[in-house]
Parts: sequence; C-alpha cells; structure tokens
Amino acid sequence: MQGKNILIVGASSGIGHALAESLQAQGATLFTAGRSQPEGIQSTHMTWDITQTSAAEALTQLPDTLHGIVYCPGTINLKPFQRLTLDDYRTDLEINVLGAVGTIHACYAAIKKSKSGSIVLFSTVAAKLGMGMHSSVSVAKSAVEGLTKSLAAELAPFNVRVNAVAPSLTETPMAHFLLADDTKREAANKRHPLSRYGSPQDIAGMAAYLLGDQASWITGQIIGVDGGMGSLK
Repeated sequence: MQGKNILIVGASSGIGHALAESLQAQGATLFTAGRSQPEGIQSTHMTWDITQTSAAEALTQLPDTLHGIVYCPGTINLKPFQRLTLDDYRTDLEINVLGAVGTIHACYAAIKKSKSGSIVLFSTVAAKLGMGMHSSVSVAKSAVEGLTKSLAAELAPFNVRVNAVAPSLTETPMAHFLLADDTKREAANKRHPLSRYGSPQDIAGMAAYLLGDQASWITGQIIGVDGGMGSLK
C-alpha cells in the first residue's frame, strides 16, 4: 500500500476504522470523509454528512490520482414489512446506494487516472438470503450489488476493479443493539456455522485485500465474509 492514495468514506468507527488502521500500518496515504475525524488515523479529512450535502460539495480535498475508494456507510433498519414506511426505504437507499454513487462520481477522474484502481463497496448476507425484517436494507444492498457488477464491467477497460464485501452480523456500533447482552451474543454465535459473529477486522481484512495488488485479477465479485452463513446449513 506504500504510496497509494486511498479514500475511505465512513472511517470513524466499525469496519471503516479497522480498515483505516490496517491501511495506515501498510503505508497508504489516507483521505477520509464522514461526520468526524477518525481517531488515531492520519488522514486528509473531509467533513460530510451524507444526508445533508452532496459528495461533490464535500469531497473537495481529493488528490489528482486515487488508487482506492471504499464506501463504508450503512444502515440496520430491522422492522416487519408493514411497519416500514416509504421514507425508511428512501433513507436506506440514500445512505447505502446514492451515497456510494455520489462518491464514485466525485472520484471518477481520479480513480481512472490510477490505471490500476480498486473500488470496494459493502453489501450484506441478507441480500442473498431471505431474512425476515430485513426488506429495506436488503433492497438497498441488493442495489449495491447491481451497482458493483455494472461498474465493474464499465471500468474494466481502464483496469479499475469494483467488488463488494457482504458481511453477516459484525460487532460494530451500528449493530450494538443486536449484541447488547450475553444472551443475544450467544444466539448470534449459534446462527453462524463457524460459531461466532464477525469482528470489524474480519471484514476489513477482505477489503484491504481487494484494494491490494494481490487482488489485481478480481472484479465484479460479491464476496461473502459471513462465518459461512450465506453458503452453509
């Protein structure tokens, strides 16, 4: 990662922060965007609330060349279908999909200029499995998967790769309510074939791999990092 310029949107906590720590240790030059500067991370930070301003307005300190773009923001809005409103769907689409689209638009010239760039987006195991109470996030993340594959085809002639990581339940601040006590944590462990839920480092490790030269022949993929939940019974 030495000498590579990497933008991480959503690096202040969870998977994004774990990834920023990993890339920093590998010598990457980091650019971050989000509502707050990531603690312990040396980066050029651009303050951005995705629901308030556009990427074009916020991402004003990008370098001429970007070697990697990672869009981490997500939502967990788990309700029965009849309790989900159209505004719930709009919010999930805005944060998960349109924020990613805006980010890539703002970075388009810079990532193409690299001639060897990598874009990493995030889906969820719930886009593959039918899971009750997940309709809104599943709709949004399914759109992310479609965006991943379409962009991968479009950017392949420029040697820019696009992939998505699809985690299962991971211990992040956003998922705190799902792991709030020992009973919930034990139940979450039992739902996974490998008998544990994920850590931010589990997911960040795959994202870092996809950003690196060792993944130079991987594009258009939705890669499950889910303790086996998406494939095993």
